[in-house]
Amino acid sequence: MESTNSFRLRKQALKPIETARSSASQRDEEVSKNNGQRTCEEEPLSPSSRLYHEPNFNVYVIAIMGCKTKIYPDVVKANLGHSLLRHPRFSSLQVENNGEMRWVPTEVDLERHVIVPELDQNMDSPDKFLEDYVYNLSKTTIDKSQPLWDLHLLNLRTSESEAVGIFRIHHSLGDGTSLLSLLLACTRQMKDSKALPTIPIRKKKDKKSDRIGTWRILLRFWFVLQVFWNTVVDVFMFIATALFLTDTQNPLKGLPGSESTPRRIVYRTVSLDDIKFVKNAMNTTINDVAFGMTQAGLSRYINRICSENKKDGGATETNNLPKSIRLRSNLLVNIRPAPGIQALADMMEKDAEVKWGNWIGYVLLPFTIAVREDPLDYVRNAKAIIDRKKRSLEAFCTFYIADWALNLFGIKAASALSHKVISRTTMCFSNMVGPVEEIGFCGHPMAFLAPSSYGQPYALMINFQSYIDKMTIVLSVDEGTIPNPHQLCDDIVESLQVIKDAVLTRGLA
Repeated sequence: MESTNSFRLRKQALKPIETARSSASQRDEEVSKNNGQRTCEEEPLSPSSRLYHEPNFNVYVIAIMGCKTKIYPDVVKANLGHSLLRHPRFSSLQVENNGEMRWVPTEVDLERHVIVPELDQNMDSPDKFLEDYVYNLSKTTIDKSQPLWDLHLLNLRTSESEAVGIFRIHHSLGDGTSLLSLLLACTRQMKDSKALPTIPIRKKKDKKSDRIGTWRILLRFWFVLQVFWNTVVDVFMFIATALFLTDTQNPLKGLPGSESTPRRIVYRTVSLDDIKFVKNAMNTTINDVAFGMTQAGLSRYINRICSENKKDGGATETNNLPKSIRLRSNLLVNIRPAPGIQALADMMEKDAEVKWGNWIGYVLLPFTIAVREDPLDYVRNAKAIIDRKKRSLEAFCTFYIADWALNLFGIKAASALSHKVISRTTMCFSNMVGPVEEIGFCGHPMAFLAPSSYGQPYALMINFQSYIDKMTIVLSVDEGTIPNPHQLCDDIVESLQVIKDAVLTRGLA
């Protein structure tokens, strides 16, 4: 499976690469020659991009795309040349010279980037093979003598698709949201081959009144006061975490060195309508419900582990949890506004300019681990936590703290700061919105999309990804810490059903 041209050991150092700049006239001529890709001037990597090349922060983004039909590699390669390769980051090397790393345009050889392994179509368990394939992929990195991305095409019939494409992209090329937007900008609606995917946007509530009275002024003052206080508390917790504050040791918290371990990536698909049903009944958001069912699933899993560890073998139906567990998720937030799908499509088709890059801030999201009599309390608690985080400038302040550390002490110190903050929390949690209609990648209709990553210094990452009327729950785990990821995934899925049943029982719908 592993190609010596594509993979190298995780901590291999960058090798100097000799390149030559083309003149402006030559670059104009080469646009049509180099698989349709455009070239650009050399420019330095941003500090955040350089951060992802540190040995303790070498992160890769994975996107598993299930397709409803067989994948034709020649069709994919032809389309990539006129879409993805026109993004400068995907057609540039990352070259180190005298301690400085720069983006250097290069000609992309798609034969090295698009990998099509020969597969036994009569294998016993295609789903297990796919899972093991991604697991083995997480043991490797991409050869730094080429742009840091590749695409694996597996014509393998699984329980959810007829074939699978696996995008792997180094995190230095962009943040997860921007990379996913770029991927979606390369797709089109199946019912209209020229139309881009439709991503739902949350509508702002209409103002009931434009009057400016005493109460409105007081409410605004109270809101500003809340934002100020929440920001002060959150920044204090960030600094405390960087210095000494760590999560309680629990069955989900990884050991030191988790960033260098391979990852088992598993996923389950649930009905998005079920999540919307709970959302509408409880007057919350989809994110609130996703966070709430995750809290419930993690509580079930940890309670089961604690019961098994007790000498008397405590019953899993009772509360076997410790009195207090500090368990937090660390969200890496790009505070630079993410480019929209239309803007990225224009960039690839019309050479339009678009802002791109990592401006990383940190948000520490506390999870409440508890056994609750009312399952709806998990969602209520989730809403309270998320609403409070919305009234905080934590991401902006932590970005400037990290930027200050970088400018004052250098990339090594900034990397150490990031690693300490992340490794002293337990996990990462995210929820991303996907298209509302069926889309196709290079003409291949997509069945599901499951994004994740590996190389991060924690043992658990949970991603929610919506697509049409489905929600895919993706777990990336270190099996040394979480040996039964399928059980954990099932606990989260079953928690949604328990919460939905509670809504029906109480007649809230």
